[in-house]
Amino acid sequence: MANPAKKSRTPHPRAASTAERTRAIPELDRTIHERVRLGIVSALAAQDRLTFLELKALLGTSDGNLSVHARRLEEAGYVACTKTFEGRLPKTEYRLTADGRRAFERYLAHLEALIAHARRR
Repeated sequence: MANPAKKSRTPHPRAASTAERTRAIPELDRTIHERVRLGIVSALAAQDRLTFLELKALLGTSDGNLSVHARRLEEAGYVACTKTFEGRLPKTEYRLTADGRRAFERYLAHLEALIAHARRR
């Protein structure tokens, strides 16, 4: 005997189109979207180069937190890191790569499109 509590449900036509539209919206670049990484990329888009200490002060983050996020951006090819010495003190400088600049431009364009869409509603 069939269980009446288990009815086969067909999705509502509007629900299906909403799901399709949600899948059609591309996701934000998760590499950039995280708060500290977005701060690093934004700062480097405005400045040619920044040192580790400058970024740390600008973002108000710890050494470990900044180094982990900077490394993630470096592994993605978005940021280049140069390590030198000034006298006996190590100096780490970061700059945005061409790939990083393009990724940041795509990220900004995506945000602008989302904002425009939200304002039309």
